[in-house]
This record gives sequence, structure tokens and C-alpha cells, in this order.
Amino acid sequence: MTNTDDRRDDTIQTFHTLVNLSVAEMEAWLDTNESQSVGIKIGTTHEKKTSPAGGESTGHAMGWEIVALLGKPEADLDDDDLARMRKVCGYIKRHTAQRPEKKVLETSRWRYSLMNWGHDPLK
Repeated sequence: MTNTDDRRDDTIQTFHTLVNLSVAEMEAWLDTNESQSVGIKIGTTHEKKTSPAGGESTGHAMGWEIVALLGKPEADLDDDDLARMRKVCGYIKRHTAQRPEKKVLETSRWRYSLMNWGHDPLK
């Protein structure tokens, strides 16, 4: 096995470890108002512009890409797919490290944002 194969396998394994929502859970979540209420809007230049003022957030759009990645056979994953998987893993790792001290995390924007990226921190 080459270093490239090892990196590919590590990426896939890490992705499937961190993305703890199934395709069905992701699809159901992405269809909720809560899912669409968080995140930086696609095409905006200012971080304060968040949903639901109009348009789709970056995280919500990535959620649909994650659904596609979860449904793709491992042998069919290309370099672009692996790059997206690494991006998802990086986001989940960074965002989980920023866990708020709120007592009620269930309805927090922090959790909602992570769920858009396929990870439910309360699972």
C-alpha cells in the first residue's frame, strides 16, 4: 500500500467516524427550518449575513454534498470527493473544539451548524 492509499483510507475512515448522521438523518435534518437558520450565506462577504434572510448557507449546502458522499461507493470516490471529506473533517474538529458553555446545547446554533456538516455532538 502506498502513502497515497494510506492517506485515502485515513480520510475515508476519519470522515465516517466524525460524520455520525446517516443519510436519512441528514436529509430529514436539512429539510428543517432549524437547519436553514444557521450559517454564513453563500455569496456574502460579511459574516453577519446569516440565514434566514435569504439564500442558502455554506454549511447547509455542504450538508447536501455530505449526503451525496455518504451514498457514493468508496471505490468511486475521486480526489475532489476526498478533498471535500477532508474539509468536512477539519470543520467538525475545529467546531467541536469551540463547544459553548451553554447548559442547553440541544437547540444551540453551535449544534445546528455541526449537524449541517453531518455531526450531532449530542449523539
